[in-house]
Amino acid sequence: MGRVTQRRRITTIEPGGTTRTRIDSLVVEEPLEIRLNGEPWAVTMRTPGHDIELVHGFLLSEGIITSAEDIRTARYCEGSVMSDETGTDVNTYNVLSLALAPGVAMPEPRRSTVATSSCGVCGQASIDTIRTRSPWPLPADRTPVDPALLAVLPERLRQAQRQFAATGGLHASGIFSTDGELLVAREDVGRHNAADKAIGWAMLRDRLPLHDAVLVLSGRTSFELIQKAMVAGIPTVVAISAPSSLAVELAEDAGMTLTGFVREGRMNVYSGAEHLH
Repeated sequence: MGRVTQRRRITTIEPGGTTRTRIDSLVVEEPLEIRLNGEPWAVTMRTPGHDIELVHGFLLSEGIITSAEDIRTARYCEGSVMSDETGTDVNTYNVLSLALAPGVAMPEPRRSTVATSSCGVCGQASIDTIRTRSPWPLPADRTPVDPALLAVLPERLRQAQRQFAATGGLHASGIFSTDGELLVAREDVGRHNAADKAIGWAMLRDRLPLHDAVLVLSGRTSFELIQKAMVAGIPTVVAISAPSSLAVELAEDAGMTLTGFVREGRMNVYSGAEHLH
């Protein structure tokens, strides 16, 4: 598969103007073309790795599928090749072809342009299409979660970020049980991609809906990330940074507990405080 990091020679300028040359690690960002039933459907920028999880989570958040059974096959296209330094053709693993199961409607092409790794619903045709209805409404009578537990989850996610220390350029999403067990952690140059990979992991293991889980985010919380949690049935979201106004509104509408600035034992609760104890 593609590399997550790439080594590059850089020049570092120190205080006082001293310069030195050294090797640095960069996070890899490459395009992934998604084909549905043999037709090009979307291109997204991502960090290679866990691409099948990424696409499952992405299609769930788009409202196209609700389970892994909705995708009959998923494979990399053999025609996705480039020549390496020896002149040998090698598979770039940048085209993923999926066949939808019988009865799953083929969606219209989602984007007319490439979506950047920071993009969520960029390129949607209208405002009406940005909201996706969740197949699993959040239970109002769910077991309360201890705020003290939520407060330690960002650091547990940070410890699971294997590539972040090398590059400093990767976002992460982690799914935890309500007793603090890390179920899965995924990294990507894009915040939305990291969440899609984690949620896709759960879908491929038939763990949806995640009514007894917490989604932990390494950055800020956008509308799109709350929507991804909502369609996966995740009732609690923890982030180390701020949410947007629309993220808070959607979390309130869904009955979700949303916390932000979860650092050093403190947090802001933006919605769903009644589900904490």
